[in-house]
Amino acid sequence: MTSDVSAEFDRQVANLVDRGYPALAGLDEDGFRALVEPLRAAARAGDLDPEAGAVPFLLVVTRKVASIEETMPRTTLYRGKLPGFVDHSFEPGSLDRFVSTVDLPAPAAYLLLDVERGEEFRGAVPNDAMEVIAGRGRTLLTIEEGIALITHFPEVLVKNKCFSLGGSRCGDRRVPAIWISKRAPKLGWCWQGNPHTWLGMASAGSRAV
Repeated sequence: MTSDVSAEFDRQVANLVDRGYPALAGLDEDGFRALVEPLRAAARAGDLDPEAGAVPFLLVVTRKVASIEETMPRTTLYRGKLPGFVDHSFEPGSLDRFVSTVDLPAPAAYLLLDVERGEEFRGAVPNDAMEVIAGRGRTLLTIEEGIALITHFPEVLVKNKCFSLGGSRCGDRRVPAIWISKRAPKLGWCWQGNPHTWLGMASAGSRAV
């Protein structure tokens, strides 16, 4: 299905408003909408098939506006009710050290374009998957982008089709990932050299403002 760009942009903005993002940003609803409205011009049409893991664009709000600890609990599984959570294996303060490995286009909000869940990399060593994605000229998703993906499209996160977020690293061998645990989305991490049959590697074509 090809997305209606303006309608889909409006849906994503309304979704963030409904989930309390204006308050997280210290703004009222009008102020939040004014913050993200300029991004409408960068949205593009494309194949929209979240169940197959394909999304033409995502509205991403960065941790400078809303922290990971606050946005992850605002996710749920598709038709689920339990809030997402950050796994306890992230020691206190460690999320601040998992930073983007690429320069982001804007400090507050931007669009991620041509997103793929990356289930073709299930069972692959994460380091190998990241190398293949780089060779295709694509970019790895950050933690915030992964949260945005399941916030706007919870259908993407399903059993045995979860994904790593190689775009956020902290200088060690850990690679963040989102999968399902206790009937809810969980932000955790896996080792860069350990493959998992249920964990792919998400990627995107580009970022835009």
